[in-house]
Amino acid sequence: MTQADVLGFQTASPAVTVERAVAELRFGRPVVLKDGASNLAVLALDSASPDVFNRFAATVNDRHSLLLTAERSESLGLHLSRDIAVSLSGMDFDATSRLAYALEAKTPSEWQQASPLMSLSATLARTALLLPAMVCADIEEDDARFAGCHRIDRSDLFESADMRQKFEMVVKTRVPLKDVGDAEFAVFRGGLAQKDQVAIIVGKPDVSGPVPVRIHSSCITGDLFGSLKCDCGDQLRNGLVQLKEAGGGVLVYLDQEGRGTGIGAKMRAYGYQHKGLDTIDADAQLGLGSDHRRYEAASTILNLLNIEGVVLYTNNPSKIEGLRAGEIKVDARVPVTGSVTAENANYLRTKAERAGHIFDLKSLIAAE
Repeated sequence: MTQADVLGFQTASPAVTVERAVAELRFGRPVVLKDGASNLAVLALDSASPDVFNRFAATVNDRHSLLLTAERSESLGLHLSRDIAVSLSGMDFDATSRLAYALEAKTPSEWQQASPLMSLSATLARTALLLPAMVCADIEEDDARFAGCHRIDRSDLFESADMRQKFEMVVKTRVPLKDVGDAEFAVFRGGLAQKDQVAIIVGKPDVSGPVPVRIHSSCITGDLFGSLKCDCGDQLRNGLVQLKEAGGGVLVYLDQEGRGTGIGAKMRAYGYQHKGLDTIDADAQLGLGSDHRRYEAASTILNLLNIEGVVLYTNNPSKIEGLRAGEIKVDARVPVTGSVTAENANYLRTKAERAGHIFDLKSLIAAE
């Protein structure tokens, strides 16, 4: 009997299996995605080196394909509303990268609809905070060429979703904040990858009724460095002040940079925005949707703080829907705004006109 057996680690949970697959992909190594008798070797182009890409191609005898999500295929002029697969036979690493996420790439002349497993590989990539440009090849169950690769069943991805709602508080301590005064920072650990999420408790909120709450997703560029391209930093600081003025409340600060895509994808999208694309079209060029954020963690954290109902400080109706899906009652909504600048006006316009955020941009501009 091994030490792992003694400790009860004989069988990896779905969450652990997913996390191992995520680690392998981020290290630039292939994994095998399984569904019954189907086996798909997948490699994330975003993290793969040219050498690994070439070895993968040689290993599968050049019978590999590139997954293009519905968003990416739309940006290439294929109005299909579904994921597609493009053969990579004879295509090198640079050409594949251009097809996967470069601006003004040529529309592929030949393609086929992606298999369900190929589409599922994009979900795995997004979980890894990688671009969903996946190099894929069908293999046999006993293919010795991939014997050393981590294997993950499609059911693991769905069963691991339960982990998104499992958190526990690990510490709570006082932190004095500028313009707010004393606050408490409560750290909750859990979810996939056991990330630490933070709830900032302002004042002494009364949990017997609806509690003033803001859900704020991390934005390193805006929150920390004062980027003028967004209003995130303003919303963070203004939101905390508004919670104080309301007599106390909670700001849940979620680790989901770039609307859930990660800092790498966010910076790529920033580069495309500098070339004239709005934030949604820039993400689509990378194969991403308009918003990949999730709010199960926020609902769980609020429940752990004994908060059942909230007055939500937000302009984003998706946050209202997300909390309600987590059985948090949203009694009312209060807007949270920031400064309009020459650099962020188009970004704010896109949020209002294309992402459904609730604010009157003309009035904000007039107030500046």
